[in-house]
Amino acid sequence: MNFNGTDFDTYFKNHPDNNGYFGKYGGAYIPDELKKAMDEITEAYFTICKSSKFIGELRRIRKEFQGRPTPVSYLERLSNSLGNVQLYVKREDLNHTGAHKLNHCMGEALLAKYMGKKKVIAETGAGQHGVALATAAAYFGLECDIYMGAVDIKKQAPNVARMKILGANVVEVTDGLATLKEAVDAAFAAYMKEYKDCIYCIGSVVGPHPFPMMVRDFQSVVGIEAREQFIEMTGELPDAVVACVGGGSNAMGMFSGFLNDPVDIYGVEPLGRGTALGDHAASLTYGEEGVMHGFNSIMLKDEKGDPAPVYSVASGLDYPSSGPEHAFLRDLGRVKYDVVNDEETIDAFFTLSRMEGIIPAIESSHAVAYAMKLAKKMEKGSILINLSGRGDKDMDYIIEKYGIR
Repeated sequence: MNFNGTDFDTYFKNHPDNNGYFGKYGGAYIPDELKKAMDEITEAYFTICKSSKFIGELRRIRKEFQGRPTPVSYLERLSNSLGNVQLYVKREDLNHTGAHKLNHCMGEALLAKYMGKKKVIAETGAGQHGVALATAAAYFGLECDIYMGAVDIKKQAPNVARMKILGANVVEVTDGLATLKEAVDAAFAAYMKEYKDCIYCIGSVVGPHPFPMMVRDFQSVVGIEAREQFIEMTGELPDAVVACVGGGSNAMGMFSGFLNDPVDIYGVEPLGRGTALGDHAASLTYGEEGVMHGFNSIMLKDEKGDPAPVYSVASGLDYPSSGPEHAFLRDLGRVKYDVVNDEETIDAFFTLSRMEGIIPAIESSHAVAYAMKLAKKMEKGSILINLSGRGDKDMDYIIEKYGIR
């Protein structure tokens, strides 16, 4: 399929280019001392990760340890309540550890093992990436440091406990807003001191090349499975695919399976409390081009041009930028990016729980909320939602802030 001059038959061979760019977005804006480390990871990815031995081991892990493939579920009661549009969810909440994050963490940790590294370092917001990497580190016998903002540590206490039980060292970050952006800052600073003996396992399709490509490729298992499963269930493709977008790993994983199909694709950003700067984290909707954390993309900026303060009810979405591939797909028009606010998200959280017996993560609830709105606009058809994680981690916070509706 050719879309606005881009050939999606060969898309994954050509994007990113050799320098890590998706159009003008991406690259590696990093200090000289880290360039050798990034080059080492890039070379290892294209040699080790493309070998039959690595692929075979990762496939075995996916099946025997992660419990893949995760199913696609039809939301019958919710669909009937909204009209004639049929809603389905890809159940990444049933992936081991309760979210999609383990897909790339097992890949990154396996790569670290093959490279002879002794430790993995990462940041986390909602804690799911931290739990996933701590799980991978325990599986492969690696040391693990997880950097997490003080605000998120308080909001996501169950995941903090899981990381510690799994043997990870959780490092509290108190700088700035003490959320995801600051956790990334701290993790990068630590990595610069330890890169010879460890690997920084970035938690989304962000950061310097090769991470946006590498995380997307490890996450593509979601879209590959979902496409095959949906066709097997219904005999056709969905009319629309929906996923939440912060950094954008779950979304790129899902979207990658459908980019070359005649399917509408929607990325859903957090509008939070409203459109004022500091009240949301909808970078692709309200941001502008800029460089942060080693890559060029679309970001929210303050009056000085620095990364702006951001907010979301979902800890995993409160990041002032998004992956460079999302920025490229936005400009191309292949993916449509839109927003839902906190109230719509929390309503969707309770609606899915009550009507289908599935408690979703707050992050995933953004996608559910948008799909519910989209279903009311469509006269017929089907929507496939990436349910990127389960809501166990969010229940204490939800009850404390919103009560039980």
